[in-house]
Amino acid sequence: MYWKEELKRLLWILGIFLAVYFLPLGNARFDNAIMESLSLLKWYAREHVLLCLVPAFLIAGVIAVFIRKDSIIKYFGPRATKWKAYLIASVSGAILAVCSCTILPLFSSIHKKGAGLGPAIAFLYSGPAISILAMILTARILGWELGIARIIGAVSFSIVIGLLMAFIFRKEEKEKAEKEELEMESLKITESRPLWQSSYHFFVLVLILVFVNWGKPMTESGLWYDIWHLKWWITAFLGLGLAWSMIKILKIKWIYVALVLVLSIAATFIFPENPSIAFLVATAGVVIVSLLTPGEPNEWINESWWFTKQILPLLMIGVLIAGLLLGGAGGQGLIPQEWIVKLVGGNSLFSNAFASVFGAFMYFATLTEVPIIQGLLQNGMGQGPALALLLAGPALSLPSMLVINSIMGTKKTVVYILLVCIMATVSGLIFGMIMG
Repeated sequence: MYWKEELKRLLWILGIFLAVYFLPLGNARFDNAIMESLSLLKWYAREHVLLCLVPAFLIAGVIAVFIRKDSIIKYFGPRATKWKAYLIASVSGAILAVCSCTILPLFSSIHKKGAGLGPAIAFLYSGPAISILAMILTARILGWELGIARIIGAVSFSIVIGLLMAFIFRKEEKEKAEKEELEMESLKITESRPLWQSSYHFFVLVLILVFVNWGKPMTESGLWYDIWHLKWWITAFLGLGLAWSMIKILKIKWIYVALVLVLSIAATFIFPENPSIAFLVATAGVVIVSLLTPGEPNEWINESWWFTKQILPLLMIGVLIAGLLLGGAGGQGLIPQEWIVKLVGGNSLFSNAFASVFGAFMYFATLTEVPIIQGLLQNGMGQGPALALLLAGPALSLPSMLVINSIMGTKKTVVYILLVCIMATVSGLIFGMIMG
């Protein structure tokens, strides 16, 4: 159908032309929204890509290359014992305590490796939604009632939504399970190294991801603050563990690894006020020396690059659009914030539904949802909508929706978003009635 393809191209060209032709430059709100969009993207690139996404992409590469497919299928596959699969998925996601974007490379890697839809979705939701520090902050700042409700809601959501997704798409999951069984029968698996070695390399990277993103608590005392205060020292110690793994397990030349360590230490002394520069040097060094080593180290970086080029551009586009529409933490987008405050007041079905949908599309970095909701509560937001936003917001965002769609298709993505929003709305409505 040649004419249909040409008509589609014509409509795209016409749409872009009209959008540019009627671009409302000079309008104060539009110009401010453009600046907010670029400001949010700049913040995202500086604060999120290096410390969150790059380690996540490297971990996804480890899963793709070093973790055996039969291990993923055994614990997360469609035929796996359900309670074990969902328990491991929810706990694994909770330990990471990352935002809705950082979890995506890891979700993509286990989904690609053969994990069942239900456990994979439980992992996808639990990562950004269940964070011990976020729960503590919620209880201390927003009240113990909201804190407890968030804990109960987030933990149950990860399992219930996973089970519902597996049930709704059970026919596809059955076909996938049968296909995986045939592949496993025809695939002769040989263990290239002991399991503990692959696990060690994997968990060192996971711990680096956790500690390098350890957020500063609201109070300058206690265990959480002590860990935050020492997080770069802890990261440096874990970096030595990664160096050992690269030499002894991945068989990378020790002189290469030693050079990376020297350059990282030098960056620490040259830029003592900005430890992230040393982290950047170390990360670049790990990538380069792995690429220079044939075999699995090279495959590891190539797989990590595959996830990067598939996911990062969509995340950047999503952040730009989210900033344009909703603004960042310090400003407004095209949608006035006073509208949002008015729409989330009280405890009506509409206010809870709006809070869920608004939270699902807005981008929340780890822990930023607490002060944002604190400000909304002070301006008249109801308790029910606050919980609805807490349950939907951290787990979803417009950037993450674009990536999830590219991983598992439009139908499953839409159902997942609807389940999160509906359950958040109902939970908020019930909580609002209890608190009312």
